Amino acid sequence: MQQITNNILMIRPANFNYNDQTASNNYYQKKGLVLESVNENAQKEFDLLAEKLKSNGINVLVFDDDLKHETPSAIFPNNWISFHSNGDIAIYPMFAINRRLERRED
Repeated sequence: MQQITNNILMIRPANFNYNDQTASNNYYQKKGLVLESVNENAQKEFDLLAEKLKSNGINVLVFDDDLKHETPSAIFPNNWISFHSNGDIAIYPMFAINRRLERRED
């Protein structure tokens, strides 16, 4: 497979947690965990991963999660946006209402 980029878009979590609107079809979500510790752990893991990628020559574009909205799944932008080798950018609709709030213009 030919790699077409060394650029990665990542959203740093601010509200990462259990998402009631998507949990029914997401095996990995666990209900009942403490929001602060879940989000804090997600931020630590995010920062470590971003640094590891950068140290290996990957250009990491980090955007902070938007604090205006409750978007517990915002760290997964690959669900609503894609970048193509011809320069096209596609933005896709999302089923869950709170996932729709993740789509951004910046």
